[in-house]
Amino acid sequence: MKFDDITKQSLLYDFYGELLTERQREVLELYNEENLSLAEIAEEFGISRQGVHDALHKAQKALEDYEHKLGLVERFSATRDAISSISDELDEAIDMAAAKATDSVAGKLEQIRSEIQQLEI
Repeated sequence: MKFDDITKQSLLYDFYGELLTERQREVLELYNEENLSLAEIAEEFGISRQGVHDALHKAQKALEDYEHKLGLVERFSATRDAISSISDELDEAIDMAAAKATDSVAGKLEQIRSEIQQLEI
């Protein structure tokens, strides 16, 4: 699994994990957070490795289905990107205002920046 896939799975779990069954959450947590192998999880639950594999696949599919229906992770990412972009633009505007010695504009821009930083995700 690539780093981006791991990050995506982690975000999906953070957003939708509570919607999974208790067993699905337990299997995902043991696999992803505790880094247990399929065999170790199988032993823990008294099921086969294939059973664990199927449970993991089913849980991951459920998380992806929730995202497809609700889109919370996509909105979160878009909001985070927008805040970052706005922050960068404010930096440029503050620099421009400071260079032209317009303190009132620079002060207002700094105030906006401060409010955005409180929102940063």
